[in-house]
Amino acid sequence: MTISIPPLRATPPVALPSPRGWPLLRLGFRPFYLGAAAYAMLAVPLWIALLLGQVSLSLTVSPVLWHAHEMLFGFAVAVIVGFLLTAGKAWTGLATPRGAVLGALAGLWLAARLAAVFAPYAVYAALDLLLLPLVAAILITVLLRAGNRRNLPLGGILLLLTLANAAFHAAVLGVIDIAPVRALHAGLALVVMIECVIAGRVIPAFTMSALPGVKLKAPPALEQATLATTAVGLALWVLAPPNAFTAVALGAAALLHAQRLWRWQPLRTRARPILWVLHAAYAWLPVGLVLLAMSQLGAVGVSAGIHALAVGTTGGLIIGMVTRTARGHTGRPLKVSRLEVAAYLLVAGAAVARVLLPMLLPQHLVIWLVVAAAAWGLAFALYLFVFAPWLLAPRLDGKDG
Repeated sequence: MTISIPPLRATPPVALPSPRGWPLLRLGFRPFYLGAAAYAMLAVPLWIALLLGQVSLSLTVSPVLWHAHEMLFGFAVAVIVGFLLTAGKAWTGLATPRGAVLGALAGLWLAARLAAVFAPYAVYAALDLLLLPLVAAILITVLLRAGNRRNLPLGGILLLLTLANAAFHAAVLGVIDIAPVRALHAGLALVVMIECVIAGRVIPAFTMSALPGVKLKAPPALEQATLATTAVGLALWVLAPPNAFTAVALGAAALLHAQRLWRWQPLRTRARPILWVLHAAYAWLPVGLVLLAMSQLGAVGVSAGIHALAVGTTGGLIIGMVTRTARGHTGRPLKVSRLEVAAYLLVAGAAVARVLLPMLLPQHLVIWLVVAAAAWGLAFALYLFVFAPWLLAPRLDGKDG
């Protein structure tokens, strides 16, 4: 008896559903990276023009406070929000806001930036205080649903940032009797703590993935001591008057961060700009902490440490992360172009011009401020030139996100 076997038929591939909606609103990094880069490009040169009396603007707060607040709660917070809404989906596999909800969050951020110039201060404060608690609630909900408790502290830091922002606005309005700049110092300290946590995960992981055979694993005791000492030192800086004990705590934190960075083998990343930009930015963290420690003893002005952390560390990590993560999430290779390398060097140059050159040649401070602002603005203009078309278009690989 002959048994006939029917010919095998290839199973047709299952077509994945086409990504829906405007590409800009498919994942959190898209609108927030775009907005943050545009704001960075415009706001810092505008601040220098205001400082030098070249332009006038009807701000609802003094130009100095506007600049400091907006670089923290406008620029840096936008990047943090975009990163966490994107990473939250990757960490949990659960959806984070997209479409109209994401558009509303981005619109709220933009409305607060415009209100600083065009609306009464109370309106500005109200709009500015809404975004962070909303994003914190979204992130915490997603993490709890997925049982991802490891990242819950990041949601807690967002809530603390909300409190720092509320304290700033309340101080400006005279509701509480503190200097508004103290609340801004608290905001910077919290942003630095977020960077300590995220950098401690991504920099060694990215380094190991790019350099085969390299194994980077810091002792848990070192990691815990680094984060705890940094938190204590920054808390003392924010809450206590200048004193020697705070200087010691900040100095100890700087040494721990330097040891942490050295364990990540930064010298081996010299040929890979997408890696060395993160290592170079992190190197500003111990520098900034040392400068803050010195300011506690009256050896340098506090501005040097603040801008080392704000421009060197925060600006450097941001330009490195918004290029790398945007490339990955738009389906592009993790190999940067010459324009991106130029942006990295410009942000690093802005940090040198804003922090180190005024200490060496203080008589030329105005020149260094102009140079730093120009380098910073050009860096983010280059980012927009390269990435804006990508952020507005679908992924190259056709996937959603």
